[in-house]
Amino acid sequence: MVVALQMKIAAQYQGLRGPGVAGDSLDSTPSYNARETVPDGALLDAYSASVTGAVEKASPSVVNIEVRQQVTQGGRTGETGGSGSGFILSRDGFILTNSHVVHGATAIRVSLIDGREYPAVQVGDDPDTDLAVVRIDAPGLVQAELGESAGLKPGQLAIAIGNPFGFQTTVTAGVISALGRSLRAQTGRLIDNVIQTDAALNPGNSGGPLVDSRGRVIGVNTAIIRPAQGICFATAIDTAKFVAGWLIKDGIFRRAHIGVAGQDVPLHRRVVRFYGLPVETGVLVVDLEADSPGARAGLQSGDVIIGYNEAPVPSIAALHKLLLGKEIGVEAILMVIRHTEKMRLPITPGESRNPVRELAVR
Repeated sequence: MVVALQMKIAAQYQGLRGPGVAGDSLDSTPSYNARETVPDGALLDAYSASVTGAVEKASPSVVNIEVRQQVTQGGRTGETGGSGSGFILSRDGFILTNSHVVHGATAIRVSLIDGREYPAVQVGDDPDTDLAVVRIDAPGLVQAELGESAGLKPGQLAIAIGNPFGFQTTVTAGVISALGRSLRAQTGRLIDNVIQTDAALNPGNSGGPLVDSRGRVIGVNTAIIRPAQGICFATAIDTAKFVAGWLIKDGIFRRAHIGVAGQDVPLHRRVVRFYGLPVETGVLVVDLEADSPGARAGLQSGDVIIGYNEAPVPSIAALHKLLLGKEIGVEAILMVIRHTEKMRLPITPGESRNPVRELAVR
């Protein structure tokens, strides 16, 4: 991506200098080193233009969320406040944020980028993915453009927008550091397929968007690791879109539970060809909860899940879409690859019911 950008700028810069030698073409590969030809200032200007353009597009949809919550300590009940970020999903007022920002709130107030403030109601909350939807009644809302997280690559530009410590519409930029991470939610459940980025996040960024160079939301900023620097996480937007749709529809996300923590992995080509598999990727079982449906079914760490009830499972997102509430208590067949052996494991999913635990990062 960087080399292509350098070559593009080099071609434009060459055009500014005047006609080239015979045979020069913008479509031909230049024989010179782009770094030696293009001034550093031009490269930095191009990078700055990408960031500022993305921010100008995305920031009107970013909101600040202030909450009031009741707390009980030492037998006394009092009220405390907190804040976070969010972004507008639709012009009719639906806003996506983190569950830990609004969970248990007695009052929610949303501030828009133009200074308007509105009370909000909580529409739905899913602590298992640390996602929640609130709604305001306001005219002239600008909705965010949602991208896709399936095609992301490490090293890609990532821009975080939010309200850390109440400083509204703060922008930080970095890259996608890694994909397919797992992060423990406030319920204790592992959130799979999490994006790791070095775009700096601070308390108050939670719930804000992580956007690409075109201003499209690719993740929901979720957490940081203290005291590490440059290790921050965002829930993938493909997961967020799926969960948010159910929260808007039903107010809750009732899910089947098999007790597996996993990550997307490619399958060996020989295995794909030998078994004639419909997928070339699967879900690697990284960890299993004790006495979970997966453990009782005989799943083992290192197994790769490739199917559920004859439906292909190329990714964690695909598995989550299959494990809906209607699957709870219904026996299914899990197709896995163990080493090079294809296996069918009967499994009966349970319902995900975990006690809410306090998150260290807001």
